[in-house]
Amino acid sequence: MTKTNLDALINSLEGIETITDSAQVAKLSQDYHTFSPVLVPKLEGKVGDIVVRPANEAEVLKIAAACAKYRVPITVRGAGTGNYGQCVPLHGGVILDMTRMQEILWVKPGVARVEAGVKLAALDKKTREIGWEIRMAPSTYRTATIGGFIAGGSGGIGSIQYGLLAERGNILALRVVTVEDQPRAIALRGDDVQKVNHAWGINGIITEVEIPLGPAYPWAEVIVTFDQFMTAAKFGQALGNADGMIKKLISVFASQIPQYFHALQEYIPEGTHPVFLIIAESSLEFLPGLVQQYGGQITYRKPAEEAAKGIHLAEFGWNHTTLLARSVDTGITYLQSMFPGKHSLQLIEQMYHHFGDEVMMHLEFFRVNGVVVPGALQLVRYTTEERLNEIIRYHEEHGVSIANPHTYIIEDGGRKVIDPEQLKFKEIVDPYGLMNPGKSKIIQFQIPNSTGD
Repeated sequence: MTKTNLDALINSLEGIETITDSAQVAKLSQDYHTFSPVLVPKLEGKVGDIVVRPANEAEVLKIAAACAKYRVPITVRGAGTGNYGQCVPLHGGVILDMTRMQEILWVKPGVARVEAGVKLAALDKKTREIGWEIRMAPSTYRTATIGGFIAGGSGGIGSIQYGLLAERGNILALRVVTVEDQPRAIALRGDDVQKVNHAWGINGIITEVEIPLGPAYPWAEVIVTFDQFMTAAKFGQALGNADGMIKKLISVFASQIPQYFHALQEYIPEGTHPVFLIIAESSLEFLPGLVQQYGGQITYRKPAEEAAKGIHLAEFGWNHTTLLARSVDTGITYLQSMFPGKHSLQLIEQMYHHFGDEVMMHLEFFRVNGVVVPGALQLVRYTTEERLNEIIRYHEEHGVSIANPHTYIIEDGGRKVIDPEQLKFKEIVDPYGLMNPGKSKIIQFQIPNSTGD
């Protein structure tokens, strides 16, 4: 942005919170792409020119109009807990920080409607007052916003019961502001929400979200340990397949990983492979029999009445595992893998033995199209980008699907291609290509030569 452009933009946003301090702007231009040693040099120095924090949808509309007028790129940000550089601006411009929009509009049995900046933990606390809870959340649920989760996330704690965000029925409605000369607020319901879901903020500005809720079960937390990794994995699959048992988390870790779980090491004998569980207390009666069947040992129990106290197993699984490992050893990075089909456990065993200590196996079980499948967030001892690509290639050549977390390009990550319906919707809501430009191979951003006057 030229100084003239920037000054004109700031003047047009009078009354809206604006941040121009370079240190603050740089901080709010980042996310957790630092998990990837490949992304760090590629995104170094990528910062916005200004941060704007709207307090309501009317202010969002005003910001969108100004960005369209001056042809200024706009990158929407929640809490910045994503891992792929989704909210790192490649072409400067406006960082649109949505964290002031925290109103919980209403909560009813089975459904809630909120502004996009509401934190998932705050919403969960509110819905539990009437006996309901959010269906799923990332391990960063204490700080993550619901708008950011929908734009950049895919599933998490609770997905073993309800599937991923993309499953029909897990998002009921969205309200989205367009970036046009005369911005509009568009209401999307039903299947139309997929035009914006997991689109990395290129398809409009999410201002409101309506989601279904699940019954708020009393959740107990359990650690089970096994002498063999594949026995732990088979136990996880069997528990996932037990439809009568209500689960929220099934995390399986190879024995190298618990060294990074300092707060829990006394419950995990050295050399064993732990499985972390969050399970409804009403289902606990059936757990010991299944544990015995697979030769495991229950080493830790936390009843639901103590759920609010101390350690939470939810903050050791999913990508918090990577965060905890990197807090000890920054030479560790990670992969995201799907092991499809009826031979998934055989593939897991093959990868586990082939890579050994270089790729430490970490499984999460969840539902895809009604079927319980194991995904992996393996910890990788990083050496070079070439070796990392070799590891990815070996997985893919053997039928393992990799959602590559070492790229900021949508098509090169888990998506491979952009949904044609999302492309059609983008043409409508972002005619100048100003939203998070540079994150797609086929959507190109042309830096404007004029101020748009």
